[in-house]
Amino acid sequence: MAKMKIGILTSGGDSPGMNAAIRAIVNEAIPLQIEILGFIEGYQGLIQGNCQPLDSKIVQPVIRWGGSIIKSSRCAEFLERQGRDRAFKTYQNLNLSGLIVIGGNGTVTGAMEFSQENEINIIGLPGTIDNDISGTDYTIGFDTAVNTAMQAIDKIQDTANTMENLFFVEVMGRHSGEIALMSAIAGGADAALIPEVPTDLDNLIHRLSQELSAGKEGLVVVVAEGDDLGKAIEIAKKTRNKLNITTKVTVLGHTQRGGSPTARDRYLSTLLGAKAVQLIVQGKTQIMIGIKEGKLVEVPFTQASQKESHVQKMFSQGIIRILT
Repeated sequence: MAKMKIGILTSGGDSPGMNAAIRAIVNEAIPLQIEILGFIEGYQGLIQGNCQPLDSKIVQPVIRWGGSIIKSSRCAEFLERQGRDRAFKTYQNLNLSGLIVIGGNGTVTGAMEFSQENEINIIGLPGTIDNDISGTDYTIGFDTAVNTAMQAIDKIQDTANTMENLFFVEVMGRHSGEIALMSAIAGGADAALIPEVPTDLDNLIHRLSQELSAGKEGLVVVVAEGDDLGKAIEIAKKTRNKLNITTKVTVLGHTQRGGSPTARDRYLSTLLGAKAVQLIVQGKTQIMIGIKEGKLVEVPFTQASQKESHVQKMFSQGIIRILT
């Protein structure tokens, strides 16, 4: 009987915890005598047949590493049927029994189309710092990104208070304000500007003026990069002449995508990775594994490929004071 082989890849933007998921997949597979092949640079590696065997020695230290040891990329060729056909040829030639993909909405959507066109067992893991995939409360990397942003806000708050400045801190989130909202709440910021809520500049200025009048010496506003009023630099310019305070801007950028994953992200990644192997062995396909209320759930690709914002849920819980 031929040895079972499973391919894995990471696609799209990297997120802390991807390596922990890769490690869990390999460690779950070894006792089952399943060979794991890692495709280099995501779907591009699958198209080109560029892969390497992964064993316990390779993955042993990676649980604490950011990024992805098998690299990641955004593959335009996989968006076309011809590219997906080439990828399926690789799948067949390597005699794979299944494929595990780790990434965000684009990754899941690609996996859904790929599996609908071909007979293939494919399982997805939600890996994105934006936490915007439907069917799961948390995605791999979100907690680390929020903590990275929060730690930066803590440090900026010290300078803001000392120098009596107004700081605008820009965080990632073109369509999702979850990093901005969570890090602003955790960092004790004065306001959070997010894509899901239109920004009222006059209201923002009024609120910040009230804080200054009440004797607050330093102010911090967290801005998601996709806010409707613009990026942090543009918003700072719009407020500079309307408040009697020096304004500064800090753009955190890709610092939020890297770094050692938090315990929560390592734990989540390990659970999801091990479960993915179990589902492949069971012959399941077109499923993303998520976590809801602390329990692992199987989410159909048709649902998981949709973007979802958890901000409205936070509204219902009464966490709205920090929004403008």
